[in-house]
Amino acid sequence: MSTQTADQVDIAIVGAGAVGLAAALALSREGRRVALLGPVATPRDGRTVALLDGSWRMLAEFGVREALLEKAAPLEVMRLVDDSGSLFRQPPVEFRASEIGLEAFGWNIENADLTRILADKAGTLSGLRMVPGFVRAIEPEADGVRLSGEGFAPLKARLVVGADGRNSQVRAAAGIASRDWRYPQIALTAIFEHARDHRDISTEFHTRKGPCTIVPLPGRRSSLVWLLDPQAAEAVAALDDAAFARRVEKQVQSLLGAMTVAGPRGKVPMGGLSVERLSAGRMALIGEAAHVFPPIGAQGLNLGLRDVAALSEAVTGSADAGAPSVLADYDRARQTDVRLRTGAVDMLNRTLLADLLPADLMRGAGLLALSRIGPLRRLVMRQGLAGGAAR
Repeated sequence: MSTQTADQVDIAIVGAGAVGLAAALALSREGRRVALLGPVATPRDGRTVALLDGSWRMLAEFGVREALLEKAAPLEVMRLVDDSGSLFRQPPVEFRASEIGLEAFGWNIENADLTRILADKAGTLSGLRMVPGFVRAIEPEADGVRLSGEGFAPLKARLVVGADGRNSQVRAAAGIASRDWRYPQIALTAIFEHARDHRDISTEFHTRKGPCTIVPLPGRRSSLVWLLDPQAAEAVAALDDAAFARRVEKQVQSLLGAMTVAGPRGKVPMGGLSVERLSAGRMALIGEAAHVFPPIGAQGLNLGLRDVAALSEAVTGSADAGAPSVLADYDRARQTDVRLRTGAVDMLNRTLLADLLPADLMRGAGLLALSRIGPLRRLVMRQGLAGGAAR
């Protein structure tokens, strides 16, 4: 263990992606000394995030609402289309935000734009220190956690927050066990310009190889997340932009007319991850350090932002942000939500891949119930699509 004197902070956040930045903004209140460690990266690879209502309201509290509105499109309607070829195929189901009194379920924005807006805001806060170097060592001590790495003097924090993704160093240092799995799928991502107006409708086609989702962006633009088996994904990804656009147009049933690729495309292997607990030894996990699952129903980043809200609430008023009672409150607040949503997304994805009559029947019955039973549909909209309350 290093004997070099370490700078003292109240909270250190490892990982400067969107969830880490949101945590920095939320936790640097009440005069806390907060350090955010890691480079801010804003690659454009066709990926977007649908910020559901609860997440949108939380981010608006940070004073970035107007900046987000310039780059985001509202999601007024979410449509599910059974394109699996099942014997129990049901008509499309539409969820309308107006049915539960909302202007929109959320707003869709490019990941790069969201990260840049949050980073710009974080850079204005006097109590927040942004450290672009990589963390190389995390050493638990009796009254804190020591961090050292590239380009910065060692830091000692009362609480370390792991927002460092699937291969989290913080999770490993905390000794938190995780379960990791892979799906036989690759997600293709892209942004398109198209001939028809999307009318602020997001459409998710459920196919035998996984969901294919087209989500509005400002103007006549939309983002794509299309899950395919690895062989098919490689073949489609190898197409030039013009052929790729024609293939996507066919896949989404010419919903938006002629399509043109607008910007770089991405290719992401699909998998999942769950943890036995979300905190240990003055360290807490948020975002993909704590849970990973396929991009179905716009749940991933929104779940991470609910982690941020719960952690912020747990540390509020505490003189010691890393106290065992604080972390116990955080863990207790997040366990049910994380497990239920991770399990639900995993189950839906596996039923699509199973090609079994019982699974088809169960999924078809669920869609039929959602289309016919108003109270059930509104409950799903409030808790699943609107994202519940972020605070």
